Order: sequence, then structure tokens, then C-alpha cells
Amino acid sequence: MTELSSSSRSKRPEFRNLNAFKDLPSYRWPLASLVSGMHRASGLIMFLLMPFIIWMFDTSLSSEISFARFTSAFNAGVGFIPGVLVKLVALALIWAYLHHFFAGMRHIRMDIFHTVSKEAGFKTARLVLVLSLTLTVVLGAKLFGLY
Repeated sequence: MTELSSSSRSKRPEFRNLNAFKDLPSYRWPLASLVSGMHRASGLIMFLLMPFIIWMFDTSLSSEISFARFTSAFNAGVGFIPGVLVKLVALALIWAYLHHFFAGMRHIRMDIFHTVSKEAGFKTARLVLVLSLTLTVVLGAKLFGLY
């Protein structure tokens, strides 16, 4: 058995770890990975805003007086927090819920039908973004009183 000399072999490519400061800003993420990362971020946003969600639910349903306080929080604000900021936080919560819901449906569909391909991943990721952002804009327009 003869061995090839090391000089006649082609050199294999060498892969190194990414440098977070140098490589990641210029790295182009596929759309499916962006949607997956946003799915995780939206879940984190909903978890972190859970006290705000509980406050909104409790204040809006306790009594007529608490409901009036709830609606005034969106118009006049709460304490030193202006009403616009309360609306923006609610809008972030709306986006987080919608995106998390549609991305979750995307993952469930992929699990059920075993559709894991680049083309299907791109199409469903685009659909998730279009649906979640469109509904966020529509509900945000309602929240800010545009219709």
C-alpha cells in the first residue's frame, strides 16, 4: 500500500470561528434564520412584558372605574410615563404576539409536513413577515386612532 505524499494532496479549506465584531455585521443572514431569531425575540418580549399584560388585563376588567383608568393610561399616560410610550409598548406587544403566533404556525407546519427546504423556508418566512407586519400596522393604526 502506497501512501500519497502530503505535498500531492490538495489543501483542505480551513474554517475558523466568526469574529462577532468583524464578521457578523457584514454577514448576510438567510430570511428563514432571521424569522427564527425574531421568533425567539418575540417570545422573550412577551415574557418580559408579562407584568404589563397582567396589569392591562386586570385594570381593564376589574370595574368601570378601573377601565376608565386603563383608557386614560393610553391617552394621558401613567405617572411620569407619557401615553405615547404606553401605546408604543402595547404596539411592541402586538407585534410580538402576532409574529410569535405566525412563526409558531410555520414551525408546526414544517413539523407536520416535513417541508424543510430552502425554497419552502424562504416562502414561509416571507409569509410570516408579511402577515405579522401587515396586521401590526393595521392594529397600530387603530391603537393610535387613525381610523
